[in-house]
Amino acid sequence: MLPKALEEAIEALGHLPGVGPRTAERYAYYLFKTNPQISSNIADSLQNLHKGVKNCPVTFALIDVDEEISPLYADEKRNKTTVLVVEEPLDIYALEQTKSFKGTYHVLGGAISPIDGINPENLHIKELITRVEKDSVEEVIIATNPSVEGESTALLLQKLLHEKYPDLKVTRLARGLPLGVDLSYADQITLSAALNNRTDL
Repeated sequence: MLPKALEEAIEALGHLPGVGPRTAERYAYYLFKTNPQISSNIADSLQNLHKGVKNCPVTFALIDVDEEISPLYADEKRNKTTVLVVEEPLDIYALEQTKSFKGTYHVLGGAISPIDGINPENLHIKELITRVEKDSVEEVIIATNPSVEGESTALLLQKLLHEKYPDLKVTRLARGLPLGVDLSYADQITLSAALNNRTDL
């Protein structure tokens, strides 16, 4: 029914997470209707994506292909004795927006999820353990997502780190109710975390 080129664009866009068939159709048709330069710019940026980006060999953050290590790790003003562990590289940028953390980061590359084929050996856990000794790390802050997979990963990290370095301080980001949210709209996991992490007034 549709021209082949349009069908191919719809199929390609449909591979993106959260993009169903109808959304893919709307995106493809929008790109067809709009200025062709927009499609050209998108195509060029996608062509350069894999050629221009790589992972830092120390922190596994995303860096430019011509950089040796992450600028956040290379920065002498950053405290290498404090390492904040996240699941994915983009988590770093969310945390950096707060301008509250002056340590360094370590990207695991996901969370343990056997159903998805992600086991501990698929994550950058060994590299984290090596960094603790190499950088004389004093505190590891675990900032995995508050999901079943994130919690399982956090518990394993805590266990492995304490086995190897009994005196190492291992902490977890505080969890609870965000500002402006009514109790009736909070999910059970958030409410449970808020109760367990309650503070004195």
